[in-house]
Amino acid sequence: MSENLERRRFLKGLGASSLILAPLGCSSVKEKENAYTPHYVMVFDQNKCVGCGECKEACNKANNLPEGKSRLLMEQQSGAVEGQPCPHCGKTTGCGCERKFVRVSCQQCKNAPCVTVCPTGAAHRDPKTGIVTMDAAKCAGCKYCIGACPYDARFINKETDVADNCDFCLNSKLAIGELPACVQQCRYDALIFGDANDPTSYVSKLLAVKDSVRIKPGFGTEPSLRYIPIVKLGV
Repeated sequence: MSENLERRRFLKGLGASSLILAPLGCSSVKEKENAYTPHYVMVFDQNKCVGCGECKEACNKANNLPEGKSRLLMEQQSGAVEGQPCPHCGKTTGCGCERKFVRVSCQQCKNAPCVTVCPTGAAHRDPKTGIVTMDAAKCAGCKYCIGACPYDARFINKETDVADNCDFCLNSKLAIGELPACVQQCRYDALIFGDANDPTSYVSKLLAVKDSVRIKPGFGTEPSLRYIPIVKLGV
């Protein structure tokens, strides 16, 4: 699927949601109860990721992150990267291990511990999109949210002194009707983003037919980041 086609689908869904989620003013209680709430999710396909790191670079640029900090990392699980030993066999050349990578970032939990423990309300769920994000004006830098995150996906932005996390580019790309920077940048279609509550969305249809997993599901956090694991084909 081309990036332009996926972007058009996303914008169409976002436009409809924006109309429904716009301020209702003097509307009735019944209309408010029927207001549509999206559930934005991201799918990482391990079969397609080559570990190029361009998604990370795009994220850093889009969100003006300080040098040495990133909202996402690409973790190599096996296979040698040029000039570095394979974590599985130790070889730097001639490694026959399969190279696998996994995205490490905020899981955008439906039951987010960071939101629960935040004493000031800085870590909160955006009322229109349901995305977990930060209110910089309220952050006291206490690091409670960092300690509560079971995925080690939060950090203090030293330039702003505010706790930071991947919020699907809520205040950068999504704010202007675009897909998250990492999704736009990925040349291998390893990242898919959309509204899982919309049965007509591509991401909903994908999750309906593809087996996906979530990290540490036993924690009860209900992550919104899904992973499609490597499929080993028979010889």
